[in-house]
Amino acid sequence: MKIQLKGNWTTRQVWLNSKALSPSKSQKIWNHSPDGFNWGYIGSGPAQLALAILYDVTKNREASVRLHQKFKFDIISGWGDKWEITESEVREWLINQQ
Repeated sequence: MKIQLKGNWTTRQVWLNSKALSPSKSQKIWNHSPDGFNWGYIGSGPAQLALAILYDVTKNREASVRLHQKFKFDIISGWGDKWEITESEVREWLINQQ
């Protein structure tokens, strides 16, 4: 199944294939942000989103923890009010980290 994620800053909601994505799964790994996801800057909300996206795509806890801060800096910190990213775009970024 193709994974597509998108977000809307006004509501701070993130959708995974049109279903609301909860930060709770990633917060069990590392609770950066009790308030949930955010993006467009370098902070705890974007770190939580980076971890959630990487873990959802890779299902690899160790790799997600190791790479999520760089993903936040490289990708998430530059997002505006609305954004979209696909699984293939995340995987392309991951390949370039090796």
